[in-house]
Amino acid sequence: MSVYAIVAAGGSGSRMGSNIPKQYLTVNDKPLLYYTLEAFETSCVNGVSVAVSKDWMQYVVSDIVDKYRLNKVIRVCEGGAERHVSVFHALDDLSDVAKADDIILIQDGARPFVTADLIAKIADGVKEFGAAIAAVPVKDTIKISDADGFVRETTVRANTWQIQTPQGFYYGEILEAYRRLFADASRDNVMITDDAMVYERAFPEKKVKLIEAFYENIKITTAEDLEVAKARL
Repeated sequence: MSVYAIVAAGGSGSRMGSNIPKQYLTVNDKPLLYYTLEAFETSCVNGVSVAVSKDWMQYVVSDIVDKYRLNKVIRVCEGGAERHVSVFHALDDLSDVAKADDIILIQDGARPFVTADLIAKIADGVKEFGAAIAAVPVKDTIKISDADGFVRETTVRANTWQIQTPQGFYYGEILEAYRRLFADASRDNVMITDDAMVYERAFPEKKVKLIEAFYENIKITTAEDLEVAKARL
């Protein structure tokens, strides 16, 4: 059994307020994406596919993968306009090397604090439970609102988690889940926010195990997040 990873790095970084996508912004003289890929380079993963926008493919190959000798990156493929499109492209692109019973981990490119230890925990979680995702218990009370901004319900904090990446599955199952999603004409009416959603829609009878990660495993989304990254990296 092999372990592969997909790093979704096709975002535009519009919320960052920069002309350069956030995953390519420089932190301590290295692109943010480098730190994410470096964690996988030192992990149990056998091969990594990076899904990026067409305009940045050559940059990722020459200025990140080759420059820093990231030997576990076996593919740099063209992503899509949305994250789940990029993931589907990368899954399909790995079909000539990944087997149905191999493990696939899906990671946000702009989540640079992931560690080799967490990667291993998610891979082990897939082996034990079939599907596993990184998460942390929420610290604050979470309320669900109605369309007008009034409180509809309050969640049970003990059972409420903030979801992160990596998210892990068996390759054959998550590929099938994505194929079902893209065969569904109504998918445009659903906001796909993570890979587990795709899996849950395809296999409602299966369970996804939450693996406790760490609060520092943040996704760099805003300019404030970038300042945090600069201080911590």
